[in-house]
Amino acid sequence: MLDQKLVDLFNRQINLEWYSAYFYLDISDYYADKNLNGFGNWFSIQTQEERDHAMLFVKYLLNNGVKPALQDVKAPDVTFNDFSEPAKAALAHEKKVTASINEIYAAAYEQKDFRTMQFLDWFVKEQGEEEKNTEDIVKRYELFGNDAKGLYLLDSELAARTYAPATLVI
Repeated sequence: MLDQKLVDLFNRQINLEWYSAYFYLDISDYYADKNLNGFGNWFSIQTQEERDHAMLFVKYLLNNGVKPALQDVKAPDVTFNDFSEPAKAALAHEKKVTASINEIYAAAYEQKDFRTMQFLDWFVKEQGEEEKNTEDIVKRYELFGNDAKGLYLLDSELAARTYAPATLVI
């Protein structure tokens, strides 16, 4: 049986992952509206990944005899003034998600809940990748984004991203 503190943290994480999906959908829509469809594609796929992450947490709770307590998902309330701001906001958001995963991991460690820690290992690794990939976009934009040809090439590169479902076995 999962400790109630872990259940509460998992429910909070489920909500954060759904919010992340909304947040990235909003960013995807921003870029698509600006005709940067590659950026839009990259963040649309990020939306799908965040949805998958939420569902992995849901499944883990259900597999442990706990019905998830779904909460309202807040709509993103952000305004972007230039093409770099969404990517920078995404990086800051990924750092927030990483901190939340780390908090859950610390609670599992405190409870000596090794099965939950093993489940969370995948998310720890995933968050490292999420931060690196988002930081790469920020850095590439800073290098090439002010040049029309560079922006076009970066947008084309981001258009090549394809969706791959999460492969975590629970």
